Amino acid sequence: MNEAFVYGKEREFEPAGEGIKRKILAFGEELMAVEVHFEEGAVGELHNHPHTQLSYVLEGEFEFQIDGIKKVVKKGDTLFKLPNIVHGCKCLKKGVLLDVFTPHREDFIKGKNL
Repeated sequence: MNEAFVYGKEREFEPAGEGIKRKILAFGEELMAVEVHFEEGAVGELHNHPHTQLSYVLEGEFEFQIDGIKKVVKKGDTLFKLPNIVHGCKCLKKGVLLDVFTPHREDFIKGKNL
């Protein structure tokens, strides 16, 4: 934790749902970056959590639902989710998201040697 340099090639992907895998990147107590890959048609089920989250679309196309509002987003678009807001997505074209959380997601790192 709190590594100044984190090399993506040294981090492994883990399953995060059917057709979804994620890689935990740099993080500290108050901030975390996670790279999430989606196959076309994969669904990030509706959920909520106590973290503020920003998602940046690196590749692909997604239909996101945030607090009951649905919109399609593409490469270069950003989404902002307040704590405890219900959100989820469907991947319309194979894609990659960069998710940033504050504070870090303890549930993502529990039991891992990062």
